[in-house]
Amino acid sequence: MNGSLFIISAPSGAGKSTLSAKLLEADKEIHLSVSYTTRAPRSGEADGRDYHFVDKARFMRMLEGGEFLESAEVHGNHYGTSAAWIRAQRAAGHDILLEIDWQGAQQVRKLVTDTIGIFVLPPSIAELERRMRRRGQDSEEVVRRRLAVAAAEMSHAAEFEYVIINNDFEEARRDLIAVVRASRLTYSRQLGRYPGVFKF
Repeated sequence: MNGSLFIISAPSGAGKSTLSAKLLEADKEIHLSVSYTTRAPRSGEADGRDYHFVDKARFMRMLEGGEFLESAEVHGNHYGTSAAWIRAQRAAGHDILLEIDWQGAQQVRKLVTDTIGIFVLPPSIAELERRMRRRGQDSEEVVRRRLAVAAAEMSHAAEFEYVIINNDFEEARRDLIAVVRASRLTYSRQLGRYPGVFKF
């Protein structure tokens, strides 16, 4: 049986990456999809672990070659997900976590109908701005640009099956783990994993 494909999306600064890291620590059955990007690495990021960092020319060659399940331009940078890697991992029965924006999520849903979407919201725009500035990784121009599009990004929360409001991080972490655990307990997933149990 194919593994599940979880999509987690959020406006920048809502805590998506930190929550995803905690989920991966707690659940070794999930494999993180590492996206390709043309943006420069941030402090502490490593190629192949956080992203596959490539130049724009290589990215465009991959895009034209149909290598991406989804791709998007966000804040002037390009991002893409390897279609072949996703197919191989799911075929091997591995659950996959895909960290992408709402644009990418829409593209993936057209091709993979059984995705499980999770959207992370900050408690307010004011709190989102505070978190962005506290992070200290982006220039003033970048912060302002990201805040300008945050409301538009957040309006797409209704397209996802689950919404987690990251007001208290520990509660949000537990909620994310609970979503994954519950998704594995649906009748169809249990039947696929343990068909012998259902031979009454």
